[in-house]
This record gives sequence, structure tokens and C-alpha cells, in this order.
Amino acid sequence: MRVRKVLAAAALLIVGVSAAGCRSGAGAEEASVEPATVEAVAGTDLSRVTLTEEGVDRLGIRLAPVAPAARQGPARTTIPFSAVLYDADGHAWAYTKAGENAFVRTPITVDRVDGGTAYLRAGPAVGTMVVTVGVPELYGAEFGVGGE
Repeated sequence: MRVRKVLAAAALLIVGVSAAGCRSGAGAEEASVEPATVEAVAGTDLSRVTLTEEGVDRLGIRLAPVAPAARQGPARTTIPFSAVLYDADGHAWAYTKAGENAFVRTPITVDRVDGGTAYLRAGPAVGTMVVTVGVPELYGAEFGVGGE
């Protein structure tokens, strides 16, 4: 649990620094707009994080498709290693695209990492888009870390 709090504090710092560096005289109307909304995914303990267009731009969200693994073996698919997120309990996740500017944390099983590529035994299907830039910020938004 202590590790989770440390990770949450780190995510808060990342989100806070990102937001502070991107502000430019926000007016009263702008201040009332939430950069992200989080809603429960029915039947799971996961959440769907939906960003505003400005939120996507500020975080520099980038996506890449899940690809088939080139050679036979336990790994079935690959994703950029930058898409892999490990939680405080050591479980591996990737954020998948779940609609316009919406993302859901999806469990993955990493077989191995070679350079910038993670080879997966289990995870999203080939062609599914995963977030490769902005992953820690999405995690912070999902768990309510950051903001003012």
C-alpha cells in the first residue's frame, strides 16, 4: 500500500508539473472544464478515462497498434515498451483506445522485452491501439491524482 501511495504522489507531481507548464491565464470558464472525466466500466473494477481535446494535446498522447509477434513462441503480440505500465503490485497494463479521446487500462502479460518492444503472452488483440505517450498521466487521472 505504501508503494501505491508513492506512485500516486509521483503521478501527482508529473500531472501537476504538466498542467502548471501549460497554463496561460485561464479564465473562469476555462477553470470549470475538467481536463479528464473518469467513469466506471460496468462489470469490472476498471475505469474509462476520457480527455478533452486540450488534454490530449497537453499530454501529447500518441498511439500505436498492437502487432503480431514475428516469430513463434509464447509471445503472440508486441507493443512498444513505452505502452507498458506496471502498478504497485507488479501487474502489467496498457491503456487501450476506447473511443474518441477515451482510454481504458487493460491487463497484459509480458513475456519479454527486447529493446523498445514488449512481447506479450496475453493482452489486447492485434490492431488495438495502445497509448505510448502520456501513460503515467492517464494513470494519475484514473486514480484522481493531480489537479488543483
